[in-house]
Amino acid sequence: MGKDKYDLRQVEMGNENPGFQTDLSDGRGVITTNGAKGSGEKPVVASKETVQEEDESERQQWANPIEFLLSCIAMSVGLGNVWRFPFTAFENGGGAFLIPYIIVLLIIGKPFYYMELALGQFSSYGPVRLWEVVPGLKGVGIGQMISTTGVFTYYCSIMAVTMFYFFASFQAELPWARCDPSWVDCSDSYGSNGSRSSSEIYFKDFVLQEKDQIDDGIGYPEWRLSLCLLFSWITICLVLIKGVQSSGKAAYFLALFPYVVLIILLIRGATLPGAVNGILYFITPQWEKLLDPQVWYSAVTQCFFSLGVAFGTLATYASYNQLRHNIYRDAVIVTTMDTFTSLLAGFTIFAILGNLAHEKGVDVSNVVSSGSGLAFISYPETIAKFEHVPQLFSVLFFLMLYTLGIGSAISLVGAVITSYCDQFPDHKRWIVTLVVCIGGFLVGLVYVTPGGQWILDLVDHYSGGFIIYILALTEVIGIAWIYGLENFCRDIEFMLGIKVSWYWRLCWGVISPIFLLAILLYSLVTMESFKYGGKEYPASAQACGWALFAVGVLQIPFWAVWTVCKYYKTSIPQAIKKAFHYTKRWGPKSVKSHQEWELFKEEEKDKFRNESTSYKVAHVLLGVYRRSPRSDTS
Repeated sequence: MGKDKYDLRQVEMGNENPGFQTDLSDGRGVITTNGAKGSGEKPVVASKETVQEEDESERQQWANPIEFLLSCIAMSVGLGNVWRFPFTAFENGGGAFLIPYIIVLLIIGKPFYYMELALGQFSSYGPVRLWEVVPGLKGVGIGQMISTTGVFTYYCSIMAVTMFYFFASFQAELPWARCDPSWVDCSDSYGSNGSRSSSEIYFKDFVLQEKDQIDDGIGYPEWRLSLCLLFSWITICLVLIKGVQSSGKAAYFLALFPYVVLIILLIRGATLPGAVNGILYFITPQWEKLLDPQVWYSAVTQCFFSLGVAFGTLATYASYNQLRHNIYRDAVIVTTMDTFTSLLAGFTIFAILGNLAHEKGVDVSNVVSSGSGLAFISYPETIAKFEHVPQLFSVLFFLMLYTLGIGSAISLVGAVITSYCDQFPDHKRWIVTLVVCIGGFLVGLVYVTPGGQWILDLVDHYSGGFIIYILALTEVIGIAWIYGLENFCRDIEFMLGIKVSWYWRLCWGVISPIFLLAILLYSLVTMESFKYGGKEYPASAQACGWALFAVGVLQIPFWAVWTVCKYYKTSIPQAIKKAFHYTKRWGPKSVKSHQEWELFKEEEKDKFRNESTSYKVAHVLLGVYRRSPRSDTS
């Protein structure tokens, strides 16, 4: 039955009491699906005034579907694909790593991506307000925003270093290509002997001016990096100042330009001596690694870091879509493109590293480094050896990194701005954007000090690492087991006109929660004292890291208790029941769509009122239907 059947005339003719979900046992769990028709209880029906005050037409929307798709690509395809995936794959089994990575992508990455897009689009809310679906779990959204804030403050400092290298690439000779007379024990790209390469000394001693330890403090911001950081934040502010109206236009460049550069660099790298050895080193499988739990843990970490799930960014972008936009198609496209980009980056990076190993006469493993070492030491050193226009390739490479960083950073900053504006709609968005960007710049100055890299790794570990698994696990349990898997699938069916297949149901309801729980337990069992480059952090720094972690995680129980207290009137059980029951503000924002949704749910529940328990279980978890489906299955 098409959704065009449900219109306001049905409500006006007396069918205004759809009698949908009224208590925790009525259509809210994973298994129970019966409604409460005839129970005598009042249904949770949003008044016309409640819904209309937040009509979806009042919210900004993407100018066209392409801008949304490209923005998602720009967000998900970021620095993690270029400088994290190649090394992670190499370190965890080479070509064999693709097996656990693709499995994790299928059972966690894609389902989470689709779920968060669906939540944002269906509610037209950002990552905090969408928890009107389970108000007691509002702390999940707030925790995500605290984590996201920590991540974007240091993320922009990486972009500052990238911009520093970009400007330095315009010199007649790349400054890291040859040893400066003041650099001790240095070996440059032209054959001089020394224990440290000129590119390493340039990065650590000249650009970062990195300290060996931070017991005596982190030092003062480096003025050149501070200017580059300011430039990065000005770029972000200009892109976000008008919301999706401006960021959508920027997405055309942010999403497409990196592919142009990657292909150019791959073609150039593949023609260099030793490139084949580098690529073979990247893809040669080490099958014994598949039995190592650490490899699977790394696959999950890479998947979350790369796709950007559980940071609130996906729900933010989707909240600016029209209700009927086909996010199912977009979720499949973006997650596939993300994996393709990671492989493309891996071939590109290892082709270049193969050449570097060939030039030095060493094994590829001796020139491979992770993260910033790959982007600012190994790769620049190889570019410096190019015979023809190394400056051009350096400019392209660092402009690509900056573009990738901007694409991800605007989604992180945008999620925080959207969450605030959802909560305080009277505040002008451009003022909020300006304040957030100024605050981000000021906090970011910490990371451009001589001890900044120590702080960066600390914040990344405690704010963007382990905490995400806790938030993600709580999120999927909240949607699938508290709001109800069947309820969520009905919402998607109403929104997109397609029935949710067994694959998505099993992942959301069973596989993803169990897998995330296993990863979480493994993390706890194998947890060690966090170090930077093998060096211990001061006790005060470790304490700050744990405090940051606690602030994010404790949002979950704090807001759960706060919500129960808010609803407490007669008894605690009733307050708990209401705190974990969706509110009148959950659902489509337009009056017409909201009432159509209420009628649709009642009709769907009528189909299963007299069915057996075993059939209900099969239907909820596997999408089994006795009747012919009214539309396609996704």
